[in-house]
Amino acid sequence: MSQPYDEIIAGIILREGTEYSDRPEDRGGPTKFGLTIKTLARYRGLTATVQDVQELEVQEARAIYEKLYIRDPEFDQILGLNQPIGLEVIDTGVNCGVVTAGIMLQRVLNAFNMKGQHYHNLKLDGVCGMKTRRALMIFLARRKREGETIMLRALNALQGERYISIAERDEEQEANVYGWFRTRVVL
Repeated sequence: MSQPYDEIIAGIILREGTEYSDRPEDRGGPTKFGLTIKTLARYRGLTATVQDVQELEVQEARAIYEKLYIRDPEFDQILGLNQPIGLEVIDTGVNCGVVTAGIMLQRVLNAFNMKGQHYHNLKLDGVCGMKTRRALMIFLARRKREGETIMLRALNALQGERYISIAERDEEQEANVYGWFRTRVVL
């Protein structure tokens, strides 16, 4: 694992917890270090078992976070443009999925674009490639430090709305909403 991401990943693992969990109200199923059985299988390219999740070591968990939640979705590039926004997108990707996190960023950039005056509106595909990064650079150059603050508020508002919507669709998820807001949504 790369040194620059040690602190970021340590924070994620701290929020997610280090214990094995398999709570009925958690749709992710068996989980350890915040990583689900499906995520472990995707990372390894194999089918994962409950025992694999139970025996997951922190070193592999760190490698999974770096690959699947920082490098593969190119959130490291967002981090390089603006650390607070990059950290928010990474954390949202961990909790909501990387595509959803990318779409949230793209939605906010489109909403703040003043009818396309500053950059072309982005396709909402969740891919944080050059077009998304360029739009973010233009937005931040134009709006400066205040823009960063407002961007973070908007991203957190979308994340909070997502959690409420999840609970509204499935009452079983109400058991999770308070914790999601406690650890994830900061305004």
